[in-house]
Amino acid sequence: MQDRTYAPLERLDGQVAVITGGAGAIGAATAHRLARLGARVVVLQRSAADAAQLLEQLPGEGHFAVAASVTDSASLEAAAAAVQERAGGASILVNGAGFTKPVPAADLDGLTDDLIDSIFAVSWRGSFAAIRAFAPQLRASGNGLIVNVSSIAAFTGLGSNLAYAAAKAGVDAMTKALAKTLGPDIRVVAVSPGVVDTPFVSGRDASFNERVGATLPLKRVGVADDVAAAIAACATTLRYATGSIFVVDGGRHLG
Repeated sequence: MQDRTYAPLERLDGQVAVITGGAGAIGAATAHRLARLGARVVVLQRSAADAAQLLEQLPGEGHFAVAASVTDSASLEAAAAAVQERAGGASILVNGAGFTKPVPAADLDGLTDDLIDSIFAVSWRGSFAAIRAFAPQLRASGNGLIVNVSSIAAFTGLGSNLAYAAAKAGVDAMTKALAKTLGPDIRVVAVSPGVVDTPFVSGRDASFNERVGATLPLKRVGVADDVAAAIAACATTLRYATGSIFVVDGGRHLG
């Protein structure tokens, strides 16, 4: 399915979208968006059972889940083989897997070696490993797309902790590097949210969201569907873009 015009698309019929961390809030919202546009969605989770309820709710047909951990490259290779066998290969990869733990930047002892290593293993190495596993399928489609879920912490330096900010900065660097080397068969972009009203960061309750939202130019924090809409736009209307980092944060990065 080669298309060198990069013209906008109204629909994603015939495309297969793999979403790592697909059962999380942003992953699930993205699954709904892409499925409504006609894509066949494959959810990658450490436990495929975690995606069962999501799959039942998606419009369209043929969606399925595959058990894989982004920190286990062998399981990603097996997942890629399963997608190839069951769906003929992926044309879209959304790297949404991640985790964090709040640690103030000044708390040097609170940011332990184990936490640093775990965050980088999931956020950076996991994203790279998923790309490595699915790149042959994306390239074969002739029209592949990778969307990395990053964070404004990558360039503001502030966020849940310094390791998370650094890992996301690495994701942005990887996005730009692979956009140069994987084109024209594969486009690579990133979407960077700020504060999003999900359970992703523990301790951020409704009062936190209300307080932060009042300081933003758009006067509310984000929701998962704000990020999902940006990801869908990368697959449909923003097709003449690669290496771009799309900020979706209500203006929080403006300070």
